[in-house]
Amino acid sequence: MPASSPRVALFVTCLVDLFRPSVGFAAVRLLEAAGCVVEVPEAQTCCGQPAFNSGDRATTEALAKGLIPAFEGYDYVVAPSGSCAGMLSKHLPELFEGDPSWRARAEDLAARCHELVSFLVDVRGMTGVPGDLAAKVTYHDSCAGLREMKVKAQPRRLLAAMPGIDLVEMAESELCCGFGGTFCVKYPTISTQMVDRKADDVAASGADLLLAGDMGCLMNMAGRLKRRGVKVEARHVAEVLAGMTDGAPIGGR
Repeated sequence: MPASSPRVALFVTCLVDLFRPSVGFAAVRLLEAAGCVVEVPEAQTCCGQPAFNSGDRATTEALAKGLIPAFEGYDYVVAPSGSCAGMLSKHLPELFEGDPSWRARAEDLAARCHELVSFLVDVRGMTGVPGDLAAKVTYHDSCAGLREMKVKAQPRRLLAAMPGIDLVEMAESELCCGFGGTFCVKYPTISTQMVDRKADDVAASGADLLLAGDMGCLMNMAGRLKRRGVKVEARHVAEVLAGMTDGAPIGGR
């Protein structure tokens, strides 16, 4: 790598680490293709979003005080999740309103944090990807990725750079899938109605492959599609862009 290559810390996320490590490896491949030096800090933990959304500020603050030092010194922090990136870049500083020292450190991290595909396109100017796949795909815009991190055109731009990809938009790509972290646990009936509506849109699109940038959404939708017998595979968009689609899709075949 040239000396000018940015030093990027990959924030792996809990769901990628525990359920879909291939997304982490795909993220590394894409970041390296974009000219970055990539490291994965071993001290990283959960971003704290489940505790934060549940009102447990003490746990969230404790997690933050471990995360912030782990990611100091890097040019950028990149996460293959709009949800986790949103927590780090939008909400972390809120925890330290009465502590100027920690707030400054949280704001510094927030300013360097990006969602993966947004970083590739908006920061690194990536126009071509390592992946090569012939498939009819549809893309789900996750709530946090779309509304907090402004991720919309970027994944579509990179998918359009893949000659074999036929991107078909579902009726309501921006409609919430009903996962919402703890929302699906607290309000299962409402959540199920929401994911059923999303599954209808996915099936009606005629796509063979469902893509998104957040594992929570993908696991929720993949599970519902499978239980309803809809033959549409689900993958994280990073896996397709990186050309890492040899393994089973999310939720299995």
